[in-house]
Amino acid sequence: MGNQPLKKRALSLDLARGSMLLLIILAHVPLMMYLSEPGVITKLHAENTFEKILNGLMVLFVDNRARPLFAALFGYGLMMIYKKQSERTGDIEAKRIIKRRCWYLILFGAVLMAVFGGQDILMTYGIAGLILIPLINRKNKTIMIWILITAVIYTGIVFLVWGTILFGIQSYSIPIELTGNETYLNTIFDRFIGIPLTPFMTHLMFPVIPSVIMGFWLGRLDVLIQPEKNRALLKRMFAGASVISITGAVPMLFINEIWFPEYFTAGLVYGIHMISGIFAGPAYVALFAFIGHKIKQPGILMQAMAAMGKRSLTFFCIHEIMIVICLSPIAFNLGAHITITTGVLFGIILWSVNLAAAWQMEKHSKSGPLEHLMRRLVYRTDG
Repeated sequence: MGNQPLKKRALSLDLARGSMLLLIILAHVPLMMYLSEPGVITKLHAENTFEKILNGLMVLFVDNRARPLFAALFGYGLMMIYKKQSERTGDIEAKRIIKRRCWYLILFGAVLMAVFGGQDILMTYGIAGLILIPLINRKNKTIMIWILITAVIYTGIVFLVWGTILFGIQSYSIPIELTGNETYLNTIFDRFIGIPLTPFMTHLMFPVIPSVIMGFWLGRLDVLIQPEKNRALLKRMFAGASVISITGAVPMLFINEIWFPEYFTAGLVYGIHMISGIFAGPAYVALFAFIGHKIKQPGILMQAMAAMGKRSLTFFCIHEIMIVICLSPIAFNLGAHITITTGVLFGIILWSVNLAAAWQMEKHSKSGPLEHLMRRLVYRTDG
């Protein structure tokens, strides 16, 4: 592409992916801040009003909201692959390609966790893709029914699981399992044992499946590629989904501030926060569809965000590795010293530095190395 403007048809999708990576960084940074005073669930105790505002913004727009966006975009991407490949090679071969992609995604995630100690998302979504392949060519009505069925099932599961967890630990906060004594060598066993356990526990504790199916539906409608054809739907979806997502997050703001419920009740409130977060996925998708549709000539910032979005697999892994290197005890151990404010600042700086790298890659027409490797593995090509 060189210095040519990004194609309008791809801008919304790539902007969503690039922005999603910032939300994921902000969600994952607190998981390494192990000496900070705990707050509610994975949040840290705010030391001042500004940090309370930052925590509030995270609860409303990031926590259990970045994941549904990632899952929806993952499902959307699988649907794009299916539609393109089924036209070229037929239904069976298209599904076979998607299966290979999911298996390699699981492999990439396993390497990221075992070798680098990064947080798993890739294995979780690869498994979701394998489970949901039979739905990918079903009618929209069937897909919508399964969104509803899985959302209802997960509502019961997360209420029970998180109510039980908080009741069991007798705390509003989930402890960070770091002591400061970790080294690369003495954590090898934990990293490898986490390969089968982590995605299983993630699927049990978090409603990933409904969001991936939602991505199938959104991909079937091409809402990010052809937003002009879905304007009415996108307006309704943004308004309705945003209201549900934000309303469902509000009760979490009060826990341990002005409301001190029983621990099981607090777990139920967190379940509401999580289930309502499913709607953040389509809300964010609609937002980026509008943004991409409105922008006629994207500036440098938008082009850089889209460039990162085109290489989201590569930059997700880079971000996870850099978080571990910079914040964890096995390397620079900054997680023991930063605050909520500096943690957010670190996340923004990390994203911005890699944004510049993505922009340079786009200018020189360089694809992401992991995207290039994935294409070779999935499509079995030499180029």
